Amino acid sequence: MLTEKKCIFAVYVTYNLTQEETVMTTDLKQIGERIKGLRDALDLTPTEMARKLEVDLADYLDFESGEQDISVSFLQRIEREFHVDISTLMFGTEPRMNSYFITRKDQGVSVERVSAYKYQSLTSGFTNNVAEIFVVTVEPKPMDTDFYKNIHAGQEFNMILEGSMLMNINGKNLVLGKGDSIYFDSSLPHGMKAMNDKPVKFLAVILYP
Repeated sequence: MLTEKKCIFAVYVTYNLTQEETVMTTDLKQIGERIKGLRDALDLTPTEMARKLEVDLADYLDFESGEQDISVSFLQRIEREFHVDISTLMFGTEPRMNSYFITRKDQGVSVERVSAYKYQSLTSGFTNNVAEIFVVTVEPKPMDTDFYKNIHAGQEFNMILEGSMLMNINGKNLVLGKGDSIYFDSSLPHGMKAMNDKPVKFLAVILYP
């Protein structure tokens, strides 16, 4: 049973690297290692794994090797298909609490899943959670840079904690400042950019369908 083998692919994440690109690459590779560890635990070939997750084999192999950005929707697909907590895939942590879980200020488990996006989980230690809650920091990039779009099942709530953000939902641009919030259908293509050459930090709550 998978529950007996989950520890096989749970590995720890390190965060004390200094260069943003190096951190991003390392985190992606670690997520890829966990996905590969899960596949090994299930005794599946890459072709079988890609078929179950409904992705091209070439894309799947890029995910395993950490050569391609890994979307939340893809991790949710693994979570639903194999009943593996998304926090285990992203952060290498095994949720333990089922009554309450406290995250002290700035102490959430963090990972840089894609370039310029840093995710700090506030729910990584709680098991069978019905929502994922992150503090997300987006570093500024030139405003003519394309949005990094994401699509995943469910609904999402964002509230700006610091800075300001240009958000694109299904092709519509929206400007949010400190204290502003938005609730939206996360199955629509959406992406964010930091504005005014400063990082933006926001609370993100992802609700499963």
